[in-house]
Amino acid sequence: MTEPAEVETTGRFLVLLQEDAIEEGLAELGGIAGFDPNSGDLDTEAVQVFPELGVAVVTADPNLLAELNGAAERPGPVQIVEPERVVHVFAAPVEEEAPEAAADESVLTWGLQAVGADVSTATGKGIKIAVLDTGWEKNHPDFAGRAITTKSFITGEDVQDGHGHGTHCIGTSAGPRKPATLPGYGVAHEAEIFAGKVLSNAGSGSDGGILAGIDWAVANGCAIISMSLGADVPVNTPYSQIYETVAQRAMAKGTLIIAASGNASSRPARIAPVGHPARCPSIIAVAAIDVNRAIASFSSGSADKIGQIDVCAPGVDVYSSFKLPQKYSRLRGTSMATPHVAGVAVLIAEKTGARGYELWARLVGTALRLPLPSTDIGSGLVQAP
Repeated sequence: MTEPAEVETTGRFLVLLQEDAIEEGLAELGGIAGFDPNSGDLDTEAVQVFPELGVAVVTADPNLLAELNGAAERPGPVQIVEPERVVHVFAAPVEEEAPEAAADESVLTWGLQAVGADVSTATGKGIKIAVLDTGWEKNHPDFAGRAITTKSFITGEDVQDGHGHGTHCIGTSAGPRKPATLPGYGVAHEAEIFAGKVLSNAGSGSDGGILAGIDWAVANGCAIISMSLGADVPVNTPYSQIYETVAQRAMAKGTLIIAASGNASSRPARIAPVGHPARCPSIIAVAAIDVNRAIASFSSGSADKIGQIDVCAPGVDVYSSFKLPQKYSRLRGTSMATPHVAGVAVLIAEKTGARGYELWARLVGTALRLPLPSTDIGSGLVQAP
């Protein structure tokens, strides 16, 4: 597998504002970019503001960018400027592989059994989880009667999932244990679901959409955000300072962000580095294992000193809900591992009341150690309380 090219960008820019001076930062930004932050009717094509995070996304010409960078380099409310990246679903390519070792999935999926959800008394009741992905299959019969809050951040597309990836991830993290057709497949089956569409029906989006979804989840008091998305990066690519600050600010408000590490490896020949944004230190990066508890051949790992794997979870041959008329699908990828981790985090939050940094510590500290390198699986396989 070839080394990925430099990360694809949109031509827009992310601007981090000082947390206690967001209004002043917007005023300075407006002065440079030519908009009035107090007009009450900002052109979202030119600027988007995420007040919970203290981040703005602006359309800027090269001359403007120089001014923005100049503002970020001197003391003041404009702190960091980065190009906005293009991001995609992190689903692994389908490969012809030897069949998996048989797992008894007559009642619950092998993934739920592997993380101990089958023996946990926690259900996720009362805990809000946001899944930021390709949206949600609104007519899925397994979720009839469930309270699901939805919002689309993709221009011209409603939250209806035309891709299937988002519905699959929502199913794993918070789907039913006793659907009409077994097996049950949801880790935190009574959690309150927030489905944010930050990727299009084609499976792609941008940093601005993801940040909008994070801002929405934090504003709604979600304890966990699950993100099975990102961009592969070359070795030694610096992590995004803006996403790192956003993750810290979210955690301080009680919201833990969990993200897929990426599927760019071709093991054993090549181990790819953790992708964006999971490579940020304050975002939990998730690797994928198979039913034999071996690292998945595609799972990105700690291939440099920057992006580190934190935990692992089931990510091969994962059965979950899907868009209609198909209704169910088996998928593979660190995308499938991530909602297992997010669901377990929900259960721990319910059982312990932990949020933010404490929830991170409990999630990592109770993971099951496996005989695999920590550079591949971090602290190990997450376990339900």
